Amino acid sequence: MFLSEFNIQLVLEEYLMGIEKDPSSKTFRSAPSDQEQGDFFVPGLYDLATKDNRGVMDVAVFRLSKKDKRANDVMIHHLPDGYVRITSGPDGMASIWDYDIILMGISYLTEAMNKYRSGLGEKPGRIFSPQVSDILKFCRQSDGGRQYEAVESALRRLKQTSLEIVRGEKKTRGGRTIRETTGSGLINDYKTISYADTGRVMAVEIELPNWLYSAVVESENPEVLTVHPDYFLLKPGLGRFLYRLARVAAGKNKAKWSFRLIYERSGSQGTFKRCSYELREFVKRNDLPEYDLHEESGRDGPLLIMRYRSEKQHSSLGS
Repeated sequence: MFLSEFNIQLVLEEYLMGIEKDPSSKTFRSAPSDQEQGDFFVPGLYDLATKDNRGVMDVAVFRLSKKDKRANDVMIHHLPDGYVRITSGPDGMASIWDYDIILMGISYLTEAMNKYRSGLGEKPGRIFSPQVSDILKFCRQSDGGRQYEAVESALRRLKQTSLEIVRGEKKTRGGRTIRETTGSGLINDYKTISYADTGRVMAVEIELPNWLYSAVVESENPEVLTVHPDYFLLKPGLGRFLYRLARVAAGKNKAKWSFRLIYERSGSQGTFKRCSYELREFVKRNDLPEYDLHEESGRDGPLLIMRYRSEKQHSSLGS
């Protein structure tokens, strides 16, 4: 049986671009035993254009590939009223898996602020100091030696990955056009505590950036979204991005995005054809947490329909 020209191109793209292909065609990895998760929160990070734009959950501020580190690279997302520029350092761009530590920081701030507003605790600061074992449990990772090293590497990449947000242009009274630009790292700083004899990291201290702290702590109405625990078990980076997109765009209803726009917002280094193939694989499996996926034909190309799945439907899917 001969390979088609399309399949040959896909094989070449995977080899040249380092795109992962899961041979078992499974969306999820197995969960570690004896781990129970609470709720996870993700804020609407920025209002880049209007109040209807709920932030950068619908753009990739990280790489989706595990193989391509994208060291000293730049990724730019053009938006209707500005753009987001992501710059990486010598150790590589932070990945969507590294970003799980940011989610833990957001959950920490959210829980602490809930207690503070109820008079049951103090207002949290920007520094939090989790045990590495707690980070691994939060991310639903096994508690192994190499995982401890991976946490330190992730912190290094998060510190070296910076965001530059350019917001919409405005006219001054004098008629001149101005724009607002803000820049920050995904985290401000970190410190690790390890055993001198083995080098095994036991605890970390993370200073969260001002943009994250302000979004959760200083906002009168912080925009936080609960993330399904199975998000952390999603293996493909694109699958994680699709869930984040569905969560912020569809919410408890449905949303419609073009394949082309998803490709652009994902920051993929592969071709649009490859991305379209992977999107159709997700539609075929239709096992994303909380959301059903369908494809429709659009005037300018294929569309992905993301529809919230009721709890009853979700239970039926998992049975």
